[in-house]
Amino acid sequence: MLQLWQRLSAPSLATQNLRLCSSSQRKISGMGRNPSAISRHPVPESLTTGTDSKEWTPRYDPYSYTGGRWLNRDELQRNSRHIPFDFSALCSRAISLCPGATNIVKNEKREGGFNRVFLFTMDNGSCVVARLPTSIVGPPRLTTNSEVATMTYLQSKDLLPIPKILDWNDDPLNPIGTEYIIQEHVLGIQLHQMWPTMNSVQHMLCTKALSLAMKKMSSLDFPTYGSLYFSDAPLDSHMKIPFEEGFCIGPHCSPVFWNRNPGELELYGDPSPNCGPWKDLTSYYLGLIETGFSRLPKEEDTIKRELIPHQGSIQDHIRLLQISQEVMQRLVKDKRIQDAAIPVLLHPDFHKRNIYVSAEDPTIITGLIDWQSTSIEPAFVYANETPDFAALPEELEELEEHEEDTLKDEQDERKVPGDKKREWKDALICYQTYDVCMKGLAPKLRPARLLDPTLFRLFHYCHTTWRDSAAAVRQELIELSAGWTELGLQGSCPFSPTEEELKEHARDYEDFETVQKLKLWLKSSLNTNSDGWVPNEIWDAARVAHRAAYDEWIQTARESESCGEDLTVAKADKLWPFDAR
Repeated sequence: MLQLWQRLSAPSLATQNLRLCSSSQRKISGMGRNPSAISRHPVPESLTTGTDSKEWTPRYDPYSYTGGRWLNRDELQRNSRHIPFDFSALCSRAISLCPGATNIVKNEKREGGFNRVFLFTMDNGSCVVARLPTSIVGPPRLTTNSEVATMTYLQSKDLLPIPKILDWNDDPLNPIGTEYIIQEHVLGIQLHQMWPTMNSVQHMLCTKALSLAMKKMSSLDFPTYGSLYFSDAPLDSHMKIPFEEGFCIGPHCSPVFWNRNPGELELYGDPSPNCGPWKDLTSYYLGLIETGFSRLPKEEDTIKRELIPHQGSIQDHIRLLQISQEVMQRLVKDKRIQDAAIPVLLHPDFHKRNIYVSAEDPTIITGLIDWQSTSIEPAFVYANETPDFAALPEELEELEEHEEDTLKDEQDERKVPGDKKREWKDALICYQTYDVCMKGLAPKLRPARLLDPTLFRLFHYCHTTWRDSAAAVRQELIELSAGWTELGLQGSCPFSPTEEELKEHARDYEDFETVQKLKLWLKSSLNTNSDGWVPNEIWDAARVAHRAAYDEWIQTARESESCGEDLTVAKADKLWPFDAR
């Protein structure tokens, strides 16, 4: 379908207009897991106080999601983030935690992908942050308990700058009416705001400081995989593995294991029967496989909607999971993989938006926030993730895939503009700094970073086969099978597809890649993210531009179909990733 992408390579007039009207907006395509810093509703005045001095009426809606809209499943996305609670009770509790305060004089609502955040400034100048989880964040009670336990445990080790928790409650029946965490406001400025103002030396020193923070986290020892909780967490005793005094290791609290993402509870039903904790690598991978099986919808659910071919039937997914189990059973016996699977706890979203630095010296880290869904994983789960402060630009990654020493090549230097070349060199220094620190200073992460990532990809994707499609998981199996001997694995791979199966897969995988390219094209053209989220300010323009992009795609398919090519209008409509047409 290369010629299709050549036709779509330039944005349409509508999408160009959207870029113009959104030029002042923050770039959101790389905003990460929890973009709470993006959608803000500042209210500089004090709250309106009712006749009862304990009642506060905000000048915004504190209960509904108002930070943006989605081009895909918009109503479901917003409804999933509605939080019913007592706002006045939250305000009263926040004031009571600030000695000498009697009133809130300034407040701000921030929307995140999984939480609602309120910043309260008191009449005595103190400031606190209240975080309320939405229903999609993970298992009720456990997510909050685990986040607070993780922060408390790390603070007890005095390794990292983590904000002090002033109050929390994981019981939604409390007077506020929902789970919450109230913590001190972090001093400093978010790194993503400071980064553009920093020079290359500051970038390198900041990257080094953050790499050392990761090294400190990875140095902590854990006996098993799962999530950290307080010893009295609301869990059955058989789901707790005793840890240090006051703490235990319990089930993994990621929303994936609990089917908490919008629409998943209705599609998949109950949570995975095996959310952990897992005492060894074998029980860990079996938990992933069981989760994969539990996330297959009922047959009648799939009949209600016509699936695109690369999604695969339920029987396809059952077979893929069975094969994945056989393959992983062989993988976990490899000593190299065992050495790369030491239990490690790292920040789940270690990116610039969750990092605060000093305004005077941005190489000094003043705070690390958003520890929600932190988990203890095999080291290889974290090893090949690169935080955004150390990541290479996409253009540079593409060049380096095809040519070595791109930046040193004189011919390339003449082609690359000076500003871009400096940006690339700066990014390369940060990347190399991070890589050296991880390989040289983090012994638990080193074995995995030295191995081919192909060895570990099944562990990342086998429990989400239905979400990611059969074609995506089958591709991982095919690549692993093809490189089995070169990867140093013993014997033969349990998965050995026939020529006919490979041909059929090639067709399905082309469709899968088409959808991914469509999403990338839309992200670039519409200034959105992979879920179709856009800020309120450009919602109307985004809808118009999205419709124009869809019409452009369908016209491309119409031309393809008229030439006898594989992409028909009906197929193109099914491949389109967003439903706001």
